[in-house]
Amino acid sequence: MKFFIDTADLDEIKEANDLGILDGVTTNPSLCAKIGVADFEGHIAKICDLVDGDVSAEVVSTEYDEIVSEARHLADIADNVVVKVPLIKDGIKAIKTLSNEGIRTNCTLCFSATQALLAAKAGATYISPFIGRLDDISDDGMQLIEDIVTIYDNYGFETEVLAASIRHPMHVLESARLGADVATIPLKVIDQLLHHPKTDSGLERFLDDWNKLQKELDNK
Repeated sequence: MKFFIDTADLDEIKEANDLGILDGVTTNPSLCAKIGVADFEGHIAKICDLVDGDVSAEVVSTEYDEIVSEARHLADIADNVVVKVPLIKDGIKAIKTLSNEGIRTNCTLCFSATQALLAAKAGATYISPFIGRLDDISDDGMQLIEDIVTIYDNYGFETEVLAASIRHPMHVLESARLGADVATIPLKVIDQLLHHPKTDSGLERFLDDWNKLQKELDNK
């Protein structure tokens, strides 16, 4: 499974990249607004310079011609840009056009397996099912991942399943167990993946034992 970080914060991206486990980045208008990005294209270029993997940059247009034009512009920023396109009718049409032009896309805001099927048929590089937002309304986000993976496997679609809207480590675990290709994860959750109380207590015990041994040797 590939790990992307879901943020527009350069410091968070650097921190995750320094771990050596980062495969890419996803951004969206909300994340950019949160950190007060003024120069969106310049900011995407900085992110692309930081990481070797794919960087998803989202269009803000909602009509076919504007989506395609904006996507072409974003794709020119760097070779590792993947254009995020919303899962709407004009978005699907745009993904088909962009796919034919060799521009990679991430079809975002997916909430059903039938939507994911359309995105794959249009040639999306990635599909982004939002599992946390489904959980928020008492739906089953993990069932959506399972359904999409099954359908894509049935027909040999090359579109990668990118689990998005991840809220906690169990979302990552279940996505991996079900065969999602990618998880895009906030830094907070990446940090949570590292921790276990038994690891902490075990390390504390090892260090205590080592320090006791050093004191005994010093007293001889």
